[in-house]
Amino acid sequence: MITDDSNIDWANLTEAEWRERLSEEEFRVLRKEGTERAGTSPLNDEKREGTFVCAGCELPLFASETKFESGTGWPSFYDHLPGALETKRDFKLVVPRTEYHCSRCGGHQGHVFKDGPRPTGLRYCNNGVALKFVPA
Repeated sequence: MITDDSNIDWANLTEAEWRERLSEEEFRVLRKEGTERAGTSPLNDEKREGTFVCAGCELPLFASETKFESGTGWPSFYDHLPGALETKRDFKLVVPRTEYHCSRCGGHQGHVFKDGPRPTGLRYCNNGVALKFVPA
């Protein structure tokens, strides 16, 4: 169930406010750009029709029809909903990668790679803990 948090200024929540809203693991991934261990998310096996939303602010990010099995151990999508994501370059592993995050709250979601299926050829490799699933 999506809550009505329309009056929240997501960009200006303090670290303490985020810690109140999120579990320890959600905070580590969404606010500190962490990565959950591969194969640990129940969303890997989610096959129902619906929408994947940001676990931080519940902005809809991905439609279920864009989810695919990538074999990586993380929920993967070949496209996102319009205006849902913003990207930046990430050099944490020396080799540059493209990180993406929620366009509303800035919560880290994962990285996008150019090895996905048609029609986009992209793989949005998402931390499951950074998402919630809302069935249709």
